[in-house]
Amino acid sequence: MRLNTFIAHNSAYSRREADSLIAQGRVRINRQKAQLGAMITKDDKIFIDGKQLKPKKADDYTFIIYHKPKGELVSKRDDRARRVIYDSLESRFRAFIPVGRLDFSSEGLLILGDSKSIVSALMHSNLEREYIIKIDKPITQAMLEAMENGLKASDARRGGHSHSEIVAMEFAPFISWQIIKSTPTLSRLKVVIQEGRNRELRRFFGYFKASVLDLRRVRYGFARLNALPVGKWRYFSKDEYKSLRAFLKDSHPNV
Repeated sequence: MRLNTFIAHNSAYSRREADSLIAQGRVRINRQKAQLGAMITKDDKIFIDGKQLKPKKADDYTFIIYHKPKGELVSKRDDRARRVIYDSLESRFRAFIPVGRLDFSSEGLLILGDSKSIVSALMHSNLEREYIIKIDKPITQAMLEAMENGLKASDARRGGHSHSEIVAMEFAPFISWQIIKSTPTLSRLKVVIQEGRNRELRRFFGYFKASVLDLRRVRYGFARLNALPVGKWRYFSKDEYKSLRAFLKDSHPNV
């Protein structure tokens, strides 16, 4: 295994940050100064600033659910000085990694954890994502057919970020949907999808010239937002940890 990969898997540092530590001479392999690009074995001992970095045990992980409010970025920092989730979370969660993203204008359930491999497994899974959405148009037959059958949009820019390079997008059929309210000027619905790609729902309804006014994620697989207040967090429940272990056993036995 590459040294920077080992550091990234077992600490709060990214691989790029690990390379920086190595270049600064702060990393040692068996007490010898490490070199960039070094490979290590399971018998090697790694030290950062004189403290040994031990590999995490398979079951040594912690996960939380955060009710992200509107107006926060899911990012470590922002070059425009906008608020990020770590400004609200306690400092002990500074190294926790988010499972996917919710855009700046969206709110709801965000899972964070301290295991990069498990975060990656959750992020790239087919676990269902459930949202409550408000749009500024009535629900049309064309929307219903696209939710039922999927949609290939040659122009999916409406609803996307202004600097996004994504133009076309293919939308898979929704798992389910429920129309809560539909009027000529406002509609609310609950939808379940499996992917949640780059502003997928905003782009989907944008294709039909509808703007998403509110978007709140209320479920990610086995994890539910329930009554968690906006801006608050909680640890995974006993049942959620049980479901997580079952998910890993069934889908990612090597994680």
